[in-house]
Amino acid sequence: MDYGKSGAAKSAKNMPRHKEHNEKGTDKNPYGKSAPKAELLARMKAAAEAKKKG
Repeated sequence: MDYGKSGAAKSAKNMPRHKEHNEKGTDKNPYGKSAPKAELLARMKAAAEAKKKG
């Protein structure tokens, strides 16, 4: 008996478990739109201030 052929199939390597989180075109990841760097820096500074105060 070939025990190597029994059991569930192996999942694909280097694939996200939940592709809907990373899928283009969703509200969290819209098509072809990357946030500008200034916006990112503003969010990071706001988070740092909030962490410093709290």
